[in-house]
Amino acid sequence: MAKPEAWRLNPGSYPVHLDIQTRFQDMDVNGHLNNVAFAALFESARVMLNREVRVWADRPANERTMVAAVTINYLAEGNFPDPVTLASGIGHIGTSSWTILQGMFQNGHCIATCDTVVVARTDNQAKPLRSELREGLEKMMVHSGG
Repeated sequence: MAKPEAWRLNPGSYPVHLDIQTRFQDMDVNGHLNNVAFAALFESARVMLNREVRVWADRPANERTMVAAVTINYLAEGNFPDPVTLASGIGHIGTSSWTILQGMFQNGHCIATCDTVVVARTDNQAKPLRSELREGLEKMMVHSGG
């Protein structure tokens, strides 16, 4: 695994932040947050980001989204009972998909990053993003400093 770019390790690079309390059940036998907990925490933050972006009331009834790929890079151990901050933003917008970039921070350090590709679908086919959706995504872009 290549080391993430420096801006990915800075919570200020991401427009949306969510603080979540870790749970006892999130630990593995070594006393660290397990990989399933990391995935669930990233998912919670991803859902909150999508809720802020998507115009739910005005979307077509047959419009759906589908997670096409998820990549998690584990950078350090996470610990219970310390809370985590999930930082999220949009990294890329394509014709019918977008990529969500996230960092998980605990005690001032980035302990994981996550990249998720989401595809917009209508009638079980990938479809171009509606202009309202594209505008919402653009407002949530990460600040890579580059």
